[in-house]
Amino acid sequence: MADPRGPRVYSIAAHRGFADALVAGLLPAYREEGFGLGRLTLLIPSNRVRRTITEAFIRLAGENGDAGLIMPRMAVVGDLDLDESLGAQLDPLGALEIPRAVRPLERWLTLAGLLREELADRAPKGAGLFRLAREFASTMDRLIAEEVVPDDLLGEPVRDLLGDLAVHWQASLATFARVQAKWRYRLDEWSLVDEATRRNLLFRHASRRWKAQPPETPIIAAGVTSAAPALCDLLRTVSELPSGAVVLPDLDLSMSDAVWDELGRAGGTATAEEEPFARGDAVTHPQYHLKLLLNRMGISRQEVMPWHRRGQSAAEPERSHAISALFLPPVASRSWVDLPADRRRLRGVRIMQCANPEEEAQAVAVLVREAMETAGKRVAVITPDRALARRIAQHLKRWEIDADDSAGRALSETPTGRLILLVAELAAGGISPVALMGLLMHPLVSAGMDRGEWLGHVRLLERGLRGPRPRQGLEPLSHKVAQLEKSNPGMGAWWSVVATILSPLEAMGEREGFAEVLGVMVAVASDLAGSALWARADGQALSSFVEDLSLASGAVATQVEVDQIDLILRDAMAEIAVRPPWGGHPRVSIYGLLEARMSRADLIICAGMNEGVWPAPGSIDSLLAPPVLRALGVPGADFRIGLSAHDLAGAMGAPEVVLSRAARDESGPAIPSRFLLRTQALLGNLLPRHEETRAVRIAREMTQAKAAPPYPRPAPMPSPQQREVDISATALDRLLGDPFQFYAQRIMGLSQLDGLEAEPGPAWQGTTAHEVLRRWHKASEPRPPIEVFMHAVLDEENAHPLVRALWEPRLLAALQWVESSMRQSDRAVLAVEDEAQGRMIFEGVRVHGRADRIDRLPDGGLAIVDYKTGTPPSASQVEAGFALQLGVLGLIAANGGFAKAPGLPEAYEYWSLGKSESSETGFGYVETPLKVGNKRSGLLPEELLPRTEEKLREAVGRYIKGDEPFRARQNPDYPTYDTYDQLMRLVEWMPHLDDGDDAP
Repeated sequence: MADPRGPRVYSIAAHRGFADALVAGLLPAYREEGFGLGRLTLLIPSNRVRRTITEAFIRLAGENGDAGLIMPRMAVVGDLDLDESLGAQLDPLGALEIPRAVRPLERWLTLAGLLREELADRAPKGAGLFRLAREFASTMDRLIAEEVVPDDLLGEPVRDLLGDLAVHWQASLATFARVQAKWRYRLDEWSLVDEATRRNLLFRHASRRWKAQPPETPIIAAGVTSAAPALCDLLRTVSELPSGAVVLPDLDLSMSDAVWDELGRAGGTATAEEEPFARGDAVTHPQYHLKLLLNRMGISRQEVMPWHRRGQSAAEPERSHAISALFLPPVASRSWVDLPADRRRLRGVRIMQCANPEEEAQAVAVLVREAMETAGKRVAVITPDRALARRIAQHLKRWEIDADDSAGRALSETPTGRLILLVAELAAGGISPVALMGLLMHPLVSAGMDRGEWLGHVRLLERGLRGPRPRQGLEPLSHKVAQLEKSNPGMGAWWSVVATILSPLEAMGEREGFAEVLGVMVAVASDLAGSALWARADGQALSSFVEDLSLASGAVATQVEVDQIDLILRDAMAEIAVRPPWGGHPRVSIYGLLEARMSRADLIICAGMNEGVWPAPGSIDSLLAPPVLRALGVPGADFRIGLSAHDLAGAMGAPEVVLSRAARDESGPAIPSRFLLRTQALLGNLLPRHEETRAVRIAREMTQAKAAPPYPRPAPMPSPQQREVDISATALDRLLGDPFQFYAQRIMGLSQLDGLEAEPGPAWQGTTAHEVLRRWHKASEPRPPIEVFMHAVLDEENAHPLVRALWEPRLLAALQWVESSMRQSDRAVLAVEDEAQGRMIFEGVRVHGRADRIDRLPDGGLAIVDYKTGTPPSASQVEAGFALQLGVLGLIAANGGFAKAPGLPEAYEYWSLGKSESSETGFGYVETPLKVGNKRSGLLPEELLPRTEEKLREAVGRYIKGDEPFRARQNPDYPTYDTYDQLMRLVEWMPHLDDGDDAP
């Protein structure tokens, strides 16, 4: 390397590949016999870059045939977006007099408490308070990194702005200043400092020490681009050490001075009164943060030298020139008009546009698989879209390519994280079926039992809990289990184990200590999952998280609302990334933007190139107004867009690059990334040559199903033995109107299952109302009011309070109408519900039915009554043969089928519990579905039984004793249900019916 006077600062161009080029220069220059690189110290931006540089050393050593290599020491000193905890990594550079840093979780919880005190009644509740505390901590870190002290918030530049700020910004600034002051006082009490403050102190201390006594061993700052003032001072010191240097990634040394000046001030102010960041600064340019870094280091761009080595996966130099032209600021980009074609040609760069994320993931996987055909070729997929990254990884597994997503997954999305959150949901929302089933079916849960045996019990419980949501808690569920125990011995003992484990969750109050709540939930999760909870990488991350949070919340004595604990934990766990261990495919990597910085491969695929994804939208600080931040010298919200641009510029230096996007995402049409649009604009008429269409075509062929032949209209033909089934009073209509439904229900024995916590639909409402009326009718005189029976039934049903609040008043009004009507009636009730079950043999077939009530009329005849919670069938439906339930019951009665109600039927009535204007209670009316009174259509009462007998004979002759197929939707006018539509594959054949033909 050259040894010029003054600072030694180098730049590795994008086309050279930062990590490989860096290692190619360091290995021959600093390697010593016997020590290897052990004397060299590298200052790197993050722990993630450590892995990238380590891999580069291993590759180069392997290429050189080295049997072993002593690696340099690597100290983490900063990250581009300052979102890593760096204080602990810098301890080797520190001194004893520098205070210890407060633990991040303890700081977060303390800020939440200070906010609760400060805002009092205006403080957000539950999870909202802790989210606000996290925002306060983030804003404080931004100010500390820029070395903005609390007094600066009260300085003249900020005071001058107050009159121009909106009222809410003024109030937010005042709140922030007061809370920050209280926090600083608390830190002084503890003799601690913030982590960001400790990092600044370590930087300043190291800088002073190295200036006074330069280290004898070489120190290289590699890839550090954070422009925090304290770090810039340290970098300046390192650049001036006798054996020191600073190596920057992709500082554009070929950019003209005019374009460099167009980037803006970037912290380089001529006077103290000027703001460091002017409104016209090109903060979204990929070189802007590097200009800010050089300005704060006190180094001009002319002093930066190009690095003298290139990496193994370097591209041609023309690529860096094209990238520089691609990201020109607005005024300078006018030169595109006169730019020759050879300067606009991005050879090796392709643009791939897909229809949706699924197609994009498949197309990216195809490109990776094709690249694997070339021996030694390395591929990196870079995307900030974690969902897209997971899709790509799953598609690659079909070719047995295990590509770990090195960006990791949030702890809340891992198996162990999800388990603890399911426990938290039970604690927060009460023990209810959906949350309980999610927990008990979790793949790690077995409570020490055999997993198969455990799942057998869980599935039985799940079947028993289907239906409307019961009251919360273990008691209503235990009632359900007691019913299941009758037919499933062993369920009670199993449930006893489960209930014992879960019971501590019910014992907690509305507000408890955070540490105590966390301890209870961890104990429950441990009892359910055992050692499997902590066995894997996510379990180890969860263990550290739980330990740190327990210590912090115990030290601060934080109180939480238990009904918000799941939201609080989910937010906290989302901040923790769980990264896979080593062991994925050696030539395929999937990165997020942070992980991809300074990495290099032969083929780089930049996926998810849509606005809002790459770059992410610039977020405005919710606590301090943008003018306040500018006055304090803090970069604005769009600063991160420039970092994303720099990430893309570095990635585009690879020999082969694919820029990929999807035209739509889950929410609708997507807007192409501004970076992709600039690339297309730069290419101009050369764009068709750079389009990647082959991978998209292959992906579509792989995912596009071939047109299936039309599915015929179902018409099953059961054997004569299978047809030997009975007919119920309610099934005759279904047998004639839609024979397939009868076939599915009676011959195949299939019935619809309710969902967990299902809406209380007509079936449940009808069952409940019928049970109340049955008990009231059978009660001996003097009967208690009917509402007594209603409350008893709903209590036994463990109906959820919300269901009862919404439905109970309406049900009570309808039941009271029945009660009033019966007390005023001159009829005698002969049989109700189970007593009103009748049967007869009709042409060798058993026909049966149950009336809700059978009354004796004053003249001796029978009245057959059926209760309805909704609208009863009309006279026209009965005439068409679509509602013959009462007619079948009448036939059974006429044939002496009701033992407790002998006689001939004369009246057929539906007693509806629906709304009625004529009822005193507003609910309830009687409907006779025949041609009586003023009705002009329908069957006469004396015609009902003959018509029913005719239809019954037709049904028996054609389907039960005959050989006619049970064709789906035989009568299109039949008002059928959709219970079996999926089974009959209705949507596949119904559109192909032609003028009533049976099959397409």
